[in-house]
Amino acid sequence: MRSRRDFIKVSGIATLGFMGLNQWIKTPAGAAIHKTAAAGYGPLMPDTQGILNLPKGFSYTIISKKGDLMDDGLLVPGSPDGMATFAGRNGRVIVVRNHENGPDRFENGAFGATNELLGKVSADRFYDYGRKTLPLLGGTSTFVYDPKSRKIEKQWLSLAGTARNCAGGPTPWNSWLTCEESTIKTGAYEGSIEKDHGYVFEVPASETVGLCDPLPIKGMGRFNHEAVAVDPRTGIVYLTEDRGDSLIYRYIPNTKGKMLDGGRLQALVVKDLKSCDTRNWETLTTVKFPMREPLGVTWIDIENVESPEDDLRYQGFNNGAACFARGEGMWYGENEIYFACTNGGHISNGQVFRYIPGKDEGKANERSAGKLELFAESQDKEILKNCDNLTIAPWGDVILCEDASHPFIVGITPKGEYYKLAENAGYRTEFAGGVFSPSGDTFFVNIQGAGLTVAITGPWKKS
Repeated sequence: MRSRRDFIKVSGIATLGFMGLNQWIKTPAGAAIHKTAAAGYGPLMPDTQGILNLPKGFSYTIISKKGDLMDDGLLVPGSPDGMATFAGRNGRVIVVRNHENGPDRFENGAFGATNELLGKVSADRFYDYGRKTLPLLGGTSTFVYDPKSRKIEKQWLSLAGTARNCAGGPTPWNSWLTCEESTIKTGAYEGSIEKDHGYVFEVPASETVGLCDPLPIKGMGRFNHEAVAVDPRTGIVYLTEDRGDSLIYRYIPNTKGKMLDGGRLQALVVKDLKSCDTRNWETLTTVKFPMREPLGVTWIDIENVESPEDDLRYQGFNNGAACFARGEGMWYGENEIYFACTNGGHISNGQVFRYIPGKDEGKANERSAGKLELFAESQDKEILKNCDNLTIAPWGDVILCEDASHPFIVGITPKGEYYKLAENAGYRTEFAGGVFSPSGDTFFVNIQGAGLTVAITGPWKKS
């Protein structure tokens, strides 16, 4: 039997057919669209600026660039990733944005190419100051956007001193849970790192310029975090892990809405399929995880959640938890949670799962089990590849950002119809952090390697 510690790398696999592939056509802009008129917005039109191809009637504005001067005197960091939006005053939109930076990417930090602006922030406002020589450059920035002018009114650094903030998730109490996709430890980088990393932090959605308190939510575990989704009915937080042999977790807080009060961390188990492998990789000989077949689940407690050896996934799998292929984006929809596994599936081009919480979810007498369903699995990279961040559109479709050198934003309807929403025509780098404004009128997304945040407007559906 293959060890769970084996990380199987799969790349360069030839394109295979997809469900209903003969129903797809190609457009001049390189988009693939479904013939069903109700799915999507039609073919993607070539952008005269050569940056972003969108359907007819849609337009975009670059609203933020890496290196722009912010209102706190610092610079917009690079590598923008996961985001969430919140309603601000007078129709404004508050956006909290992650930055997936390690400690040695000075050119992507908020403090300049040589950290010359570091003195503008007190050392005690950092989670990890890096012994004054290698401060952690991840964290978050926040901006306030005016939909009428399509401009940012102000932006600032809102969390400092964390590592590789990748994705996260909004809370019902107007904050952003930002996740470190890094488990670097104290003493790394030749002794420069002062603290262990691999935690979740909470950032209030505020319109006031300033840094939040950098407090790790250690009860949510120390691992290669990616994204979270909060069920507003229960306050339970669901979490993904970006590893080739990852688990899906849930955190049941002791006090709803107060993450730092502690809680229980658990891992998902598929009923009657102990330690099952959901990845469906061609190289595996295990039973394939079925498509569109809801299966009951249970949850098991995870011990020693601060995990000095970064081994929570091994502990969980050995005790019956299901294994997933790089859990990435996660979002709460209508009483259901969707999450992406970026290289799951027969040809390792991505899977999307749906979890439906049970009626007694998280209670001591939890009798009504939740259900897990493999909602989508790509078998043709021209249609869907390396799905990463995701969100739920106001009209109910799953909207996926591709992590690839030629990425698209892909929509999937509840019926399983696929369509292309945007094409990165200008930069060989991933889309990240796609999210709608509270009104549903604007879609914000990052072009990560270029350090750009764009706002897309057009005739969006409302429901």
